[in-house]
Amino acid sequence: MATWHSAENILCIRLDTIGDVLMTTPAIHALKVSNPRRRITLLTSSAGASVASLVPDIDEVIIYGAPWLKATAPRLNSRPEYEMVEHLRQLNFDGAVIFTVYSQNPLPSAFLCYLADIPLRLAHCHENPYQLLTDWVKDPEPENFVRHEVRRQLDLVATIGCYTKDERLSLPVTAKALTIVDGILRKLGVEKQRPLVVIHAGATAAARRYSPEKFALVAQTLVVDMGMQVIFTGTELEQELVDQIQRMMKTNDLTQNSQGISSGGKFYSLVGCLNLSELAALLKLSSLLISNNTGPVHIAAAVGTPVVDLYALTNPQHTPWSVPHRVLFHDVPCKYCYKSICPEGHHQCLNLVTPESVVNAACELLSGTQPKEEMIVGAKQLDY
Repeated sequence: MATWHSAENILCIRLDTIGDVLMTTPAIHALKVSNPRRRITLLTSSAGASVASLVPDIDEVIIYGAPWLKATAPRLNSRPEYEMVEHLRQLNFDGAVIFTVYSQNPLPSAFLCYLADIPLRLAHCHENPYQLLTDWVKDPEPENFVRHEVRRQLDLVATIGCYTKDERLSLPVTAKALTIVDGILRKLGVEKQRPLVVIHAGATAAARRYSPEKFALVAQTLVVDMGMQVIFTGTELEQELVDQIQRMMKTNDLTQNSQGISSGGKFYSLVGCLNLSELAALLKLSSLLISNNTGPVHIAAAVGTPVVDLYALTNPQHTPWSVPHRVLFHDVPCKYCYKSICPEGHHQCLNLVTPESVVNAACELLSGTQPKEEMIVGAKQLDY
């Protein structure tokens, strides 16, 4: 009879994106160290795969766009589920661990593993899964309590005897990436002796985006009034957003250097210039990240960089883990809506967070001081 103690070929399923995969790495580490002979394969989305390939505890990555995940584009003709079942069967996994947030149903993934003849199948589940799971952990969230996402996954693998004392997010920064980014910063003229603040203004979900006008005021205050250096990051699709923010800042006009990296006074843009490994290196070399609640928050947490997290109250589980941080939001009756677009249309959980409160939180983290309630203007903090 198959047992988790002897299981060495493990499939982990986390079908979400970058931040979700990173928040699962402590649990994956617990699986790995509990049996050093274990081989870990992660089944994840294409976005999740971009960071999973950098995680040392993950031996192999399989990319799969699950139709029961909202980020997966609609399919017109292909139905790859049959091929995926056969592929998983051929890999002869001893067990599968399905990682989900409490608002997700694990049963489609469990059925995939059941059809692939994976003998051990573990997941949180609200309803009785009967034969689809061999190890059913009745999901206590959100009825009884709500945990941080990292703690939720650590608790899941603990039910099969897998633990770790190292609960940090896992994302090593390579020497190559550090060298490349250090060279970019030198070409930009960034001074190492002065604070370097990264601002990430984008997010895939509109409900999680702080306004460009307020981001501009934050950046302007840091650069003009406080003499700091600011670097904007983002994907190529977020170039227009960052351009808009920079135009709103009342400071020197932008100039363009020969590498196509724009800079203006003491603020710069590396939008579309960095791969994921290089973004991790930039955050490692920076003093602070100011960001919407999105992937770079968890990358910063993984490399130990403090974070000011502009936290739209779409869910309560994804605050920065094990790193100095300030989580800023305005409390609203409609919180924890789990919506990508604000259902009320007012976006007040972020719109009522003032730029002054963001700057104050940044200054506290940069100075290493504890937060003062009177300094959090128009915002509250969410901590576990």
